[in-house]
Amino acid sequence: MKYILLLFSLSIYGCQTHKSQQPNIIIVFIDDMGWADVGFNGGTHVTTPRLDQMAKEGMVLRDFYVAQPVCSASRSALLTGCYPNRIGISGALNPHAKQGIHEDEVTIAELCKEQGYATAIFGKWHLGHQQQFLPTRNGFDTFVGIPYSNDMWPMHPEAKKGTYPPLPYYVDEEIVRTQPDQAQFTKDFTNLTIDFIKEHKDEPFFVYLPHPMVHVPLYVSKEFDGATGKGIYADVVAEIDDGVGRILDTVNALGIAENTLIIFTSDNGPWLSYGDHAGQTGIYREGKGTTFEGGVRVPFVAWWPGTIPAGVESTEPAMTIDLLPTFAEWMETSPPSNIDGKSIAALLEGKEGATSPQEAYYFYYRKNDLEAMRYGKWKLHFLHGYRSMVENPVGSGGIPGKYDYSVKTGLELYNLELDPSETTDVASQHPAVMQKMQNLATRMRNDLGDDLSNVPPKNNRPSGMSE
Repeated sequence: MKYILLLFSLSIYGCQTHKSQQPNIIIVFIDDMGWADVGFNGGTHVTTPRLDQMAKEGMVLRDFYVAQPVCSASRSALLTGCYPNRIGISGALNPHAKQGIHEDEVTIAELCKEQGYATAIFGKWHLGHQQQFLPTRNGFDTFVGIPYSNDMWPMHPEAKKGTYPPLPYYVDEEIVRTQPDQAQFTKDFTNLTIDFIKEHKDEPFFVYLPHPMVHVPLYVSKEFDGATGKGIYADVVAEIDDGVGRILDTVNALGIAENTLIIFTSDNGPWLSYGDHAGQTGIYREGKGTTFEGGVRVPFVAWWPGTIPAGVESTEPAMTIDLLPTFAEWMETSPPSNIDGKSIAALLEGKEGATSPQEAYYFYYRKNDLEAMRYGKWKLHFLHGYRSMVENPVGSGGIPGKYDYSVKTGLELYNLELDPSETTDVASQHPAVMQKMQNLATRMRNDLGDDLSNVPPKNNRPSGMSE
């Protein structure tokens, strides 16, 4: 296990083991935030003092991934512990989609409900907007927010007139208004989270806070408009950061910090075509919509005083699919048997010798294309086309630039320890590594299929379909 101590004050092995009492769980899930959009990952174009504090008091995973670099697919992996294509979810579901999460899939919320938790989601859902797919049908006691992305509304800068209906705003299963004031989203969803924590402080609770920001269109409340002097993107990040700080303050003030796990991460990398309205990936290649590191590697910090060591970072690979079984271990229950994730509890607790529980991670995209995989320090890309802004001018002011869709990658191997930016193909120098990774890929193709190789899936399950 590769650990780097950030604070001298606490040894990584000096933590207590997790409490027998079921931990409260809070997940703050940001939309389109890049790996470098936080101070603890070196971002200087934004200001994130409270997230940096959280990192000093918790653990940072430097090599944390989403399963797919796009909204609905990414969220399905987080909530079910499955690769998205295994459960029939791909891309970003729009207001005209007929599909959603299948009723037989077990979400984190349903796992928590079985253990007596109060559960809530405040923010963006994006796993089906028909009633049968709503959060309240998938383990959540309450839902306040929007059913899909905040740009799926009539003011979309590139959509033809009539493409999108007015954006609905839900309370549980009722649309209470349309075209809500997006400038209030971050503040309101944070306040709802804090109120829920206070209401349920004496019982176990799970709060899922999937902020619609920093996905375009960008909006910020009056209190944070111009607050950073670094532009609206930095202002939006600052308001999110402040909200995380207020949640930390609430948990501490209520005296429940040592029994509360808080995780902060993102659903994919930044939407690079939006230029100054998009985030940054730092040294990592490309962004959202690609399986290069900039698209699938995201910021991650976990905070749980007394259980997760403070001031520590790890470079062991992990993915959102691993969170559900991790929570199950900490709740002392069993996860579903048909998931892909494996517990990273030992990794997050700083156990001696703990490593990534997965032999490899696989990056499917589009409907069912296996585009890349990670095996230890190695990243292998299979032949596929992708979109890039490298040679094209980015947009500004909320109007996107145009991607180049003509670029392709071949069968290329990268050593991420030496070449994190994926610039130099070393496939010819490591035939044994190539053979091992291709064998693992063949095994995965025989399980989940691969449209790129014309291999049909064997063990995929259908998504839910509305009547």
